Amino acid sequence: MKTIDTYSNKRVLILGLAKSGTAAAKLVHELGAIVTVNDQKPYEENEAAQQLEKLGIQVVCGHHPLELLNNTDVIVKNPGIPYTNPLLQEAMKRNIPIITEVELAFEISEAPFIGITGSNGKTTTTTLIYQMLEHGNKSPLIAGNIGTVACEVAQQATTENVIVTELSSFQLMGINTFQPRISLLLNIFDAHLDYHGTKEEYIEAKAAIFKNQTSNDYAVVNADDDSVINASKGSKATIVPFSTTKQLETGAYLKNDMVYFNDEAIITLDEIVLPGKHNLENILAAVAVVKLYGCDNEAICKVLTTFAGVKHRVQYVSTVKGRKFYNDSKATNMLATKVALSAFSQPTIWLAGGLDRGNEFDELKESLKNVKAVFTFGETAKKIERVAKEVGIQLVKCVDNVEQAVNDAYNCSDEGDVVLLSPACASWDQFKTFEERGDIFIESVHKLK
Repeated sequence: MKTIDTYSNKRVLILGLAKSGTAAAKLVHELGAIVTVNDQKPYEENEAAQQLEKLGIQVVCGHHPLELLNNTDVIVKNPGIPYTNPLLQEAMKRNIPIITEVELAFEISEAPFIGITGSNGKTTTTTLIYQMLEHGNKSPLIAGNIGTVACEVAQQATTENVIVTELSSFQLMGINTFQPRISLLLNIFDAHLDYHGTKEEYIEAKAAIFKNQTSNDYAVVNADDDSVINASKGSKATIVPFSTTKQLETGAYLKNDMVYFNDEAIITLDEIVLPGKHNLENILAAVAVVKLYGCDNEAICKVLTTFAGVKHRVQYVSTVKGRKFYNDSKATNMLATKVALSAFSQPTIWLAGGLDRGNEFDELKESLKNVKAVFTFGETAKKIERVAKEVGIQLVKCVDNVEQAVNDAYNCSDEGDVVLLSPACASWDQFKTFEERGDIFIESVHKLK
């Protein structure tokens, strides 16, 4: 870890705890800052705040008093807290810098970063990159939305490592100097508009991954996505494209049923075990990144011939009396669910629903051709039920929870069917996280045995 004096005797406000806020508070405290933690959760129920107080850190819980800004030089914000928060609005009026913990991670890290962002496919691609680099003896560490909080990983990293980091638009809005050696923008679709307000602001947040890169860095971009190409136009980095639809002079692409990088054949498509056409984008993006980092083809092929997917992302769970169950709890938007539904040609029983962000689900109609039954739950249950009935699906039922949906789906299924949890919604109406939702699905499937 680099020794920096940026925060020495600076008054730092940590806004929001959870994993990232707790890690950031401990780090800036160690760096000599005068730290105050402010979290919405009441003190009596807030174990993290109580532990931080024992370290000599001031904690204010239960509300966000504006008076805290009178003694604040910089705010480290939990990514999930929107900038519409009144305290943040007032901080911006006072020109108080607002960052996220990934900025702290970059400031102290001895290791370079690979930054991965996009609307969908981040976790799969981040995992592919990490595993390829690991097999290629490049000493990677994994951080961000996947794995450990970035500023914790950065404290342990040395110049021998590279930190492979999954980044959300929420995190990227809070960077000032963060500069990945290799950046990757997978795709851009309408997502998190309740947070960003407009698609333009969402794209601007994603494009921040490029803003500090120089000509010595690389930006890997999806040549098939016009929004990605436009977002990368201002980048000073060397642009390296990937495409599933056209052969490229440079970058990663498909040719003669093989994956290529530049003019070099890497692996045949038949050898790749990761299911679904949508994953070809993730694979090509990962190949481009690791080839730029000097990874050999043997390491790439080792991963692509063994890696079958990540937990909660079209994850095969089990086969029960000829019915295959898949957990896609990480599908928190409609595009992710479209992709999941398109991965199967078998008759499918679809389990969906969750937090109501105000949108309807009509754009999913074209993806329901193989769906024979639908079980809905959560705040959006009735909205999804309407769409399913309008396309002529005969068995559509609202249920109380995921466990009931699994049981009812099994009872109406036939041998050879797929039962797919792909909610198309965030999980926060009934669950703390999408992981909790997926784990309950997995547990319910195993109970069927």
